[in-house]
Amino acid sequence: MKRGRIFYKIFVPILVLGIGLVISFGSYIYLTTINSVIERVADGKQSLITQIKNTLEQKIQTIEYAFNTYSTTSSFREVVQNPITEQDFEAYRDINSQLNYIATMGMDFVDYSLISLEQNWQISNGKLSHLSKEERNTLYESYIDNRSRGLFWIKTDKGIRFVNTLPVFSQTKQAIALSDISLQTLHNTLQTEGNTPVYILNREGELLYESETGKSLLSSRQLGHITYVAGSGGTNGAIALERADHQSMKAIYAKSPYNNWVYVTLLDQREISDALKTTRYGIVMMVLLITLLIVIIAYVISLYFTKPFRQIQRILPVNSQLEPKNEVDWIISSIDTILSEKESLEGLIESEMPQLETQFILNLFRNRISPEELKQGMQRFGHKLSEDSVYATLLIQLDNYGERQAIDKDLLLVAVNKLVEERIPQEDRMIPILLNDRTQATILIFEGTNEQENRRQVLEYAKTIIRTAREVLKLSVSVGISNFYDDLLLSKEACEMSKQALHHRLNLGKESIIFYEDISRVISGPVLLYYPSELESQLFDAIRIGDEEQVSRSLYPLLGEMMKHSKNPLNFEVTLIRFVNNLIQLEQLLGVEVLLTEDNYTLYHRLLDIRNPEEIERILVKEVIHPMVSSVKEKTDRQFRLLSDKIAVIVRSEFDQDLSLELIGDRLHYSPNYLSSIFKKEYGMTFSEYVMNYRLEMAKKWLVETDMTIKEIAERLQYHNSQNFIRSFRKKEHVTPGAYRNLKQDK
Repeated sequence: MKRGRIFYKIFVPILVLGIGLVISFGSYIYLTTINSVIERVADGKQSLITQIKNTLEQKIQTIEYAFNTYSTTSSFREVVQNPITEQDFEAYRDINSQLNYIATMGMDFVDYSLISLEQNWQISNGKLSHLSKEERNTLYESYIDNRSRGLFWIKTDKGIRFVNTLPVFSQTKQAIALSDISLQTLHNTLQTEGNTPVYILNREGELLYESETGKSLLSSRQLGHITYVAGSGGTNGAIALERADHQSMKAIYAKSPYNNWVYVTLLDQREISDALKTTRYGIVMMVLLITLLIVIIAYVISLYFTKPFRQIQRILPVNSQLEPKNEVDWIISSIDTILSEKESLEGLIESEMPQLETQFILNLFRNRISPEELKQGMQRFGHKLSEDSVYATLLIQLDNYGERQAIDKDLLLVAVNKLVEERIPQEDRMIPILLNDRTQATILIFEGTNEQENRRQVLEYAKTIIRTAREVLKLSVSVGISNFYDDLLLSKEACEMSKQALHHRLNLGKESIIFYEDISRVISGPVLLYYPSELESQLFDAIRIGDEEQVSRSLYPLLGEMMKHSKNPLNFEVTLIRFVNNLIQLEQLLGVEVLLTEDNYTLYHRLLDIRNPEEIERILVKEVIHPMVSSVKEKTDRQFRLLSDKIAVIVRSEFDQDLSLELIGDRLHYSPNYLSSIFKKEYGMTFSEYVMNYRLEMAKKWLVETDMTIKEIAERLQYHNSQNFIRSFRKKEHVTPGAYRNLKQDK
């Protein structure tokens, strides 16, 4: 941004003078701290290598002491002088236990072995093996012959090995104890921060160990030189060396007075440079911070002395077309912009207040509000939180959808919510909300503890809502009302009360107003089950034969009895579940697929969630029973026709024999009543009428084509009295058999 001329005349000199002083001060500090940093790094390396020496020395002493101590025991002498085979479990277990004990005292992941030179056996890592003559000779050559010491450490391909020829103080060696420390174990034990190179040299200057980061950094000649200096010097020290790339470095060593091992680490120029990075970084940051402080001071001083000019600029209009000549104009414009944005934000918050209050009430019903949040929220939304206030939760659910479809349910609930907002004064309620996809909820607020008056007021509001919903929205609703409570933190319990109250719509019907207080005794009462089994049997018989009229005559009394005797909602739920289960069993027996299909797998939950008797009745009738009847009817029509035709064939072939539905039922394995009903349904007449008509047709044929007497015809057609035959013939043909024969012969 552009600044005024006076501003820069003040700002620039202060800034230049301050930066010059800061650079001089920083340079002095940097030069004086280099030596101290080098000393600190060297001391740190010395402490590190000394710590490594102490750590490893302690482990080594423990291993050596453990084996030396063990070799002096009588059990050791007894064991190494006796042969051990796979059957000598006790001796093997004692040795293995002793090795495990030594392992617990020493380092982790170290292989311990005990070799008997007397009996040529070896136990290593819990395994027993026997030595050949060649192996025994090799051990003598490697560890006993030409050795001035019976305890020493050697380097191996896999790490370092501790060799202890036992007994310690005897010239005649009976056993060898080995401890193999792997490179990985050494790496883990001697692991240092930053992967510092570490070397371990024995008293002869031989390299026992070098870390991965130290390989190829020191030559054999340099290692020998370090051993020589350490041997002639003190226990700690530093030696100046030169790297292969001709850069200088220092070898920091610590000599062990216990075994004269020399522990070495390196300090090169690059490491010193890395250590100085922090110092340089700190000095640079300090210079930058002080410079920033000087800039701020210069800036503040400049602003202070240009304050009169800024005050003059404030009188300029905000929408001035003049470009600002210094930063003051920009600041003023920014402040004005912030104020405008603040006003816009306040307006936005004000418009979002209903949504915020809705979420606040939902959290109340979910018991997610603390007392402090409750107090703040009530103040924010303009409600008083006094000790004299009492509350009631009012829940509204739809009894039906009026002239609309089920897909309009959400729209109808929104309309009911708006209706509550209009009909109940704002000072008597909190904002109405939609609790879920079935329920509208409102928390009513009352001042005073006159419960009768409060109850009367709630009842008046409920009546108004029901009446308005019926007249304006053309639908019916029911209202559940909780007990009165004096702490809004109890809103969740109050909501549950209102839900329990709404459950009793099943008994009271649509447009119910239910106080939880009125039904609480019913809820806590005993569960008494009544089930209309006889009516259900009539209904199921009608379903079996696909008789839609009989289904309608049996179904509605059945549902009425179920609701009539279910004073407790739990009674009705149990009765309803039993009824649906029986329907499923019937469906399985009939072999139709209506229930428990992909479209009806939630039938139980739908029926138990609905608290409107009319809707339960509609689902059972339209979506369950009528489809079952249609499926049964479609399936059984073919069966009925086939079965009826079988009966007709029997009648036509055996009409001159004694026929009855009982005899035919035994032959076809069906009950007479069942055969009678389906035969009448298919042929439009009873079985007796069909038999009589067919026999009379045969009588007419015989009267015309044969010379049989009327008595003979009657007897052949199973009429025990010829007069009965004559009466039946005359009733159907309106003439006697004799007159019918004469009439036909005359033609």
